[in-house]
Amino acid sequence: MIKFNLLRNRLILVDKKILGGGLIMLIVGMVLLLSISSSVPAGNPEMTEEEIIDLIIKEQENKDMNILASILTGVGFLLVLISFGARKKTKGSAKKEEKKPET
Repeated sequence: MIKFNLLRNRLILVDKKILGGGLIMLIVGMVLLLSISSSVPAGNPEMTEEEIIDLIIKEQENKDMNILASILTGVGFLLVLISFGARKKTKGSAKKEEKKPET
């Protein structure tokens, strides 16, 4: 775990394995989104029926790949958020006990 010092008195514990995996997924997802969105299939008015069907199939494949890249980016973002809350339990840490109020 890495400890970051924020505002002098507060420490945020970060699980670096989850953070690294999340950042990698986030970066790969964004690169895929950029590359997929830059290669959109286009048609022309003088296309035959077979070419139109191929164009429709390519457009659907492009849309599906865009959705998958968006999901990958979203999961990476969630992992980054989770890494800030993930804390490993150490063997010597004290267990929390809830005390019952006396009546």
